[in-house]
Amino acid sequence: MSREDTSRRVTVTSPRTAAARRPRYPATLEIDEQTRLGEVYMRSLLRTQFRLALFVCTVLACVIGGLPLLFLLIPDLSEVHLLGVPLAWAVLAGLIYPAFVIGAWLYVRQAERNERHFAELVERR
Repeated sequence: MSREDTSRRVTVTSPRTAAARRPRYPATLEIDEQTRLGEVYMRSLLRTQFRLALFVCTVLACVIGGLPLLFLLIPDLSEVHLLGVPLAWAVLAGLIYPAFVIGAWLYVRQAERNERHFAELVERR
């Protein structure tokens, strides 16, 4: 035998490459079968989404509810006109609807993020 023959590496493999694994019980199955753990997962997601909805609705209610209060506390604003329209009407027509659209967009974006985090949590288990 020459020195070259003894230095050659040999890879040893088993015909059974996939070792027997314990069957996993995924968390999605817990949710589908409505087990206690699945209920805990779903309750946490629903609670998170509900808190988000309350936050967005509260912010929008404060902004919209604060406008009449602003015009009541500062009566000089009712005399201001913007392009021939009273400022109160211009604000109501021009700022309220974009505020709703932005609030809805932010809500959907955050709700989707919450769902992604929930899916990652469930998949990781």
